[in-house]
Amino acid sequence: MNNYLRKLISGGENQRVDFKYCINDSKKIARTLSAFANTEGGILLLGVRDNGSIAGVDSEEEYYMIDAAAKLYCRPEIPVRIKQHYINGKTVIEVEVKKGTHRPYLAKGDDGRWKAYFRNNDQNLVANRILLKLWKKDERKSGVLIRFSKAENMLMEYLKNNDSISLSSFRKLANIPAYRAEKIIVNMLLCGVLIMKASEKGFRYALNRNPGETDLKTDLKTDLKENR
Repeated sequence: MNNYLRKLISGGENQRVDFKYCINDSKKIARTLSAFANTEGGILLLGVRDNGSIAGVDSEEEYYMIDAAAKLYCRPEIPVRIKQHYINGKTVIEVEVKKGTHRPYLAKGDDGRWKAYFRNNDQNLVANRILLKLWKKDERKSGVLIRFSKAENMLMEYLKNNDSISLSSFRKLANIPAYRAEKIIVNMLLCGVLIMKASEKGFRYALNRNPGETDLKTDLKTDLKENR
């Protein structure tokens, strides 16, 4: 095994690396491609078990499945770079995905519905409306102006005394409609005032205690942060 592949596998599945023992459904691969393209990019290794052992794949079949996932089950199509590695007579396929420039990238599910995914540590989670709006604003590369009204001040005051808040709780706290609550949180995420905490249980928003960086980026290794 070459040093490059050994290093990838030894790090286990994480924010930017995913293992698949085999491919039996292009739609499942599409979800991983969507998550990588919507976040910071990543590498999918086919023919590697969750514990890092090498299972190997039938490269010809897997190439077809990857192509179908990227072109038929992702919208817009997600460009991928594919490499083959040969280890003790077994084939491991490396699929590299760059961070996309036209987010959100959607993947088609078994129910025929298109959903956007993002990478959160070693998981692919479905993006919520806040993230979708955040990505669209990010692509515009325009500035954000926040005017602190009663609702914004109530949110800031609440978070000074509490760890985090959900969108629904903020709506009830400020007594405002959903669209306005979403807009306030999106703008505060873009400006680095808030961070998003994502898990399978849902999304919560907290004050950004370390707003030191100026460039807009997404960091999903621990929390999802948007700093400008």
